[in-house]
Amino acid sequence: MTASEQNDTAGWPPEGTVFPVSSIDLAVLPGEHPFHVHELEASRRNWEKEFAANPALFDGRMIFQHRLSLADGIVKGEAYVTPFSTFLWWRKQREPGGFHLFAFAVAVSSDGAIIAIRMAPHTANPGQVYCAAGSMDENDIMDGHCDVEGNMRREVLEETGLDLNDAVVEPGYYGTHVNRSVTLLRVFHFPWSAEDMLKRIEAHMLVSDEDEVDGAVAIRSADPSAHHYSAAMLPILAWFFGRGK
Repeated sequence: MTASEQNDTAGWPPEGTVFPVSSIDLAVLPGEHPFHVHELEASRRNWEKEFAANPALFDGRMIFQHRLSLADGIVKGEAYVTPFSTFLWWRKQREPGGFHLFAFAVAVSSDGAIIAIRMAPHTANPGQVYCAAGSMDENDIMDGHCDVEGNMRREVLEETGLDLNDAVVEPGYYGTHVNRSVTLLRVFHFPWSAEDMLKRIEAHMLVSDEDEVDGAVAIRSADPSAHHYSAAMLPILAWFFGRGK
């Protein structure tokens, strides 16, 4: 990767657009993320403040991208397993040398709604609405690389009880990015109506140990004010509901 590919988004598709992704190659390297090493003390101090404000936060380990390139539809990256506290500190400044990359399974009902979740008040994204997802972690490493499909299946099942194996998947991935946050997405069509899917998720929440989800919503338009959306959702909604027009 060139220095520009590592540290900035010059030459990438414009922010807030959705573009096709032809292949994904996300290596997870041994050792420590350079940002973590350089910002260790600042991250620790910030975590003390974050935890004092919200003791429900958990400093687990996640896959945090160091280098990332997007060219000709190819997403290629190098990442390290890093404490969540380091990521929270990076998120406040989004410096070069780091990228947050995550995957959305866009779950679509038989009557054309996107089924999303609303995050609980005690989470790091309180009240935000977005597709069921979670940052990749050590469970998502296969042969030294990020297993994007596996991450999507695991997170959707844990948070909603829905099994992506029950859906018909559209061919290919897409991507979008804003402010060094990169979303990979794929569309999954389920055989049930939005009402049925919401009932299934509500039933799952009654028996699940998952406590980060506050509820589920059916999205039927690209209206950005319909819910308290995460920034990553807005270009996806505009793209999805604009298809075929």
